[in-house]
Amino acid sequence: MIAIVDYGVGNLFSLTCSFRSLGAEVTVTGDPDVIRSAGKIVLPGVGAFGDAAELLRKSGLDQVVIEEANRGKPLLGICLGMQLLFDKSLEYGEHPGLGLIPGRVVSMEPVVPAGYKVPHIGWNALHFPKNKPVSPLFRHIREGDCVYFVHSYYATDCDADLIATAEYGPELTAAVARDNVMGTQFHPEKSGAVGLSILRAFCEMEDLT
Repeated sequence: MIAIVDYGVGNLFSLTCSFRSLGAEVTVTGDPDVIRSAGKIVLPGVGAFGDAAELLRKSGLDQVVIEEANRGKPLLGICLGMQLLFDKSLEYGEHPGLGLIPGRVVSMEPVVPAGYKVPHIGWNALHFPKNKPVSPLFRHIREGDCVYFVHSYYATDCDADLIATAEYGPELTAAVARDNVMGTQFHPEKSGAVGLSILRAFCEMEDLT
């Protein structure tokens, strides 16, 4: 079973529908025991980092997610859920993240060319790093396949765990992975057949606990 963590933010309905269309057993839950019993965890998120991080901590689910990830359970963070995996975010102040992947989340405004709209909203091609194997998360897609983004902040200082970028002026972090912990800045559940193929690859991953 896949547990989608419900802590008050996230596009839960379309994400649930996407997994169910793949035949996956999925539940939306804020119950720590259900999350612990699941074979995989998805951490969604929309909105501001600080607000989401506070909600996650107030619910106590931050520690559940950290503990299960450290046990080896596959964890996928999506959009803001991916950003929460990092050490900290500089969105409207400085806010600590879950610390599961080293790196920071910063504004894209200083790095994108003048005339590029922020937030970045739309379809962009995925580029895979040339110096490492393609991530198992992308086993069913190809370099250059397009996915859908909605974000104003991006992850940086995370080259060791980078598995995909997308060009928006410069190449920005599109996805990361550290062992069983993965994150996509884009929305697979809004990315058509390509996104479903990525979610299918996540469903196929083994629980290492």
